[in-house]
Amino acid sequence: MLYASVCRTDLLFANGFPIPAFPRVMGHEGVGVVESFGEGVTGLREGDLVIPAYIAECKTCETCMSEKTNLCLKYPLSYNGLMLDGSSRMSIRGQTAYHAFSCSTWCQYLVINVNFLIKIDPKTPLPDASFLSCGFSTGYGATWKEAMVKNGSSVAVFGLGAVGLGAIKGAKSHGAIKVIGIDNNPMKAAKGRAFGMTDFINPEESDKSIAELVKDLTAGMGVDYSFECTGVPPLINQAIQSTKLGTGKIIQMGVEEPNVNINIIGLLVGRTLKGSIFGGLKAKTDLPIIYSKCKNREIQLDELLSHEIKLEDVDSF
Repeated sequence: MLYASVCRTDLLFANGFPIPAFPRVMGHEGVGVVESFGEGVTGLREGDLVIPAYIAECKTCETCMSEKTNLCLKYPLSYNGLMLDGSSRMSIRGQTAYHAFSCSTWCQYLVINVNFLIKIDPKTPLPDASFLSCGFSTGYGATWKEAMVKNGSSVAVFGLGAVGLGAIKGAKSHGAIKVIGIDNNPMKAAKGRAFGMTDFINPEESDKSIAELVKDLTAGMGVDYSFECTGVPPLINQAIQSTKLGTGKIIQMGVEEPNVNINIIGLLVGRTLKGSIFGGLKAKTDLPIIYSKCKNREIQLDELLSHEIKLEDVDSF
């Protein structure tokens, strides 16, 4: 491993969600170099620059051949901290240590099933490669593959972390003319504008609900699409209420709790709520397209990097 980044999902794993498997080595965003490989591995050489992806794509199963989902049946998404054969390739003083998803990037070396690896251009900046292995790509993909944002549309993005900023960039790239960012951190306003946000809402600066504030910015109608990137239960309902009656579409990417209360009336009036893993992206088919946009500077990720620390300093951060 050369470089890794922090995703909120890592913090959830550290708190025992969705399965309390400990000790657990965190991290699923990162980039590294192939050090060696086992029998049967093809398409890679020692020294290749690669990223791990927690979503595989075999390109032969029913779902990989479908345009409806990115969840591979042959190499399924795993939450239990073990590899597909039920083993772990890590231990701490003789005790089994669990992976994050299909990998653990907060380490010097990792062992991973080749079907969860993607080879990338060796000239890709390491921070960009790491951010694109999950967070930013998830948000960008949700606008492209899940919502299929239309030209001239309006969008609200809840939470302006890497996922939310990816959604802002994706919405803007696909023609949205009104892109509203929502975050209670005022410092995120500048970040959002750097990626194409047109309006910023800090909920703590008003007594109105977020849905009301969004409708104030859209002539009382609400937006065409909401992208909920936090998983905070009350915000999910606000994301629903912020969209247009009859046609509004809400893409849920964030997770905070396993069970939430949804205001069903908000959906019965014609809105659609859709869950999304990895923004609907197929790892081997779609990720290279996003990496190409980054290489061509159509996507610039400089604003995502706040600071860098050494692996051994993580505990004190």
